[in-house]
Amino acid sequence: MAGIYIHIPFCVQRCYYCDFYSTIKLQHIDDYVEALIKEIQLKSDFFQDSKIETIYFGGGTPSVLNINKIEKIKSVLYKTFKISNNPEITIEINPDDTNPIYLNNLLNIDINRLSIGVQSFDDTCLKLMNRRHNSKQAIKSIENAIKMGFKNISIDLIYGLPGMTLEKWIKELELAFSLQIRHLSAYHLTYEKKTVFKIWLIAGKIKSINDEESWQQFFHLNNEAKKNDFEHYEISNLAKKDFYSRHNSGYWNDKKYLGLGPSAHSYNGHSRQWNVSNLKNYIQAINDKKVFFETEELSIKNKINEYILTKLRTSAGLNLSLLKDSYGIKYFKYIRDKLNKYTNSEHALIKENQANLTLKGWFISDKIISDLLIV
Repeated sequence: MAGIYIHIPFCVQRCYYCDFYSTIKLQHIDDYVEALIKEIQLKSDFFQDSKIETIYFGGGTPSVLNINKIEKIKSVLYKTFKISNNPEITIEINPDDTNPIYLNNLLNIDINRLSIGVQSFDDTCLKLMNRRHNSKQAIKSIENAIKMGFKNISIDLIYGLPGMTLEKWIKELELAFSLQIRHLSAYHLTYEKKTVFKIWLIAGKIKSINDEESWQQFFHLNNEAKKNDFEHYEISNLAKKDFYSRHNSGYWNDKKYLGLGPSAHSYNGHSRQWNVSNLKNYIQAINDKKVFFETEELSIKNKINEYILTKLRTSAGLNLSLLKDSYGIKYFKYIRDKLNKYTNSEHALIKENQANLTLKGWFISDKIISDLLIV
């Protein structure tokens, strides 16, 4: 399996928590699409003979593109790469863009999965984040998508927001699970550098919630998911059976992927590439036939660290036997010994050479993974 990610870096307005590369200069959309098509053609041999199982339009806000542009990009992808007979094709979409006509047009060009950027069903939280929709639009967007015939719908929610109580979070989860979604991506707020939220936090205009409040919200995310037959298959991702994100699962299962557009990352099994994070420079470099990306060849230590980082985030966990067979007894013993500390504290479980983090372990996964990485 291999996947393609297309970064659409345009937003009507910036959210105060977001540090993904984006721009509000919508007048450059046409030039961007033309440059993107050139990049697709330049990367035509990236996968060699691998078939593409997933295509993901992310952002930014991909739904700022009209249907003709999305179809044009998709058409070039199909002409350039070997696409499987039943690919998962996802588009991220804002709730206020989910009008029936647009949704119907997406279905007509075989977009079969929606990722709706709800973020919250609470108007106070939405205003705080500078989202451009309200709670009624969020609910209506999901109802519209179902009514138009989408079977595979994911939504994003953010918890750990300033002022968010456990009661508010449980109420949001109950509402989300009542709306016939099949997948939920739930992210704890992080205060990233240079975001408005980070500036406000430093200035004392907002206050982060404490660790106990964070734990309770994460615990109840898992608890409410179980009540609704959702499987918590990755720290931030939960889904009904058979509705895991095939695209994101590719990242966690060491599959090849090609990232297209400014700031997009690619991986071919032995090296990583990342495109320049500047729209103007990206377009100009492609038009001038200059290099617009950097490349890093992965060492054995890099590969082991990637395996630890990705697999411990998932319910599948680390296959220690595979680790030993692939990289040798030295690294196997190092990681096995490090894990013992966390099995003793009930943050990890090891059974038949399979290592998994418990729910408590997932909550402090950054610390555990950092401790296991080979420097």
